[in-house]
Amino acid sequence: MDVHGISAVVTGGASGLGLATVRRLLDSGAAGVVIADLPASRGETVAQELGERAHFNPADVRDEAEMNAVFDAAEAIAPLRVLVHCAGRGGAMRLVGRDGTPGSLELYSEVVGINLIGTFNVLRLAAARMARNDPLDGDRGVCVLTASVAAFEGQIGQIPYASAKAGIVGMTIVAARDLASRNIRVCTIAPGTFDTPILHRLPDDVRASLAKTVPHPSRLGHPDEYAKTALHIIDNGILNGETVRLDGAIRMAPR
Repeated sequence: MDVHGISAVVTGGASGLGLATVRRLLDSGAAGVVIADLPASRGETVAQELGERAHFNPADVRDEAEMNAVFDAAEAIAPLRVLVHCAGRGGAMRLVGRDGTPGSLELYSEVVGINLIGTFNVLRLAAARMARNDPLDGDRGVCVLTASVAAFEGQIGQIPYASAKAGIVGMTIVAARDLASRNIRVCTIAPGTFDTPILHRLPDDVRASLAKTVPHPSRLGHPDEYAKTALHIIDNGILNGETVRLDGAIRMAPR
């Protein structure tokens, strides 16, 4: 699908993978990109820096009303044809703590709620809007979701995050088949270890150690490499129902 003249929504678009994708969509000629991110994010500042075709709508991806306001803003610009869903959060937890207490059900529910239920909420609302479009290049819309290699090789302590990301992988083919009759494609990107703001908080030696675990290229992924993959999925009409590992052939060790 050619993105010239369309509107797009990027969740988590104020930083990292999402911000790189916003930039790519704007550079490719989108009429407007709506950044959906938390009120405390840099979304407003980022939108101002990117110019008049970038817009910020604060939203929690689990909130139906807030996400509908995001999609309303996108449709006010041009037909909504692209969703790139990057919003999510981590959260480390062991099933049994060092003191023998069971892992936190509250933390598990929070991480799964944001990453998995939030993905379902955003996907269903976007698809309902896209289904009203006339086809363009054979598609009414394209939805790109974000999982993680943790969906396949979750490390010790990642049980909430790995569970949620595995759920997104499982959702992908079902959603693609479900929405095929409406000419809406759904794919997922599963990044490995990427140089995002979360990793910026780590010491340089830890970041270097993480980079060495990637077979080739032996470095952290660049957010723009995620963005280029998202734009390729949008452009390539035969890509549907697929989860694309973007990880330099890494296979995560237990810890």
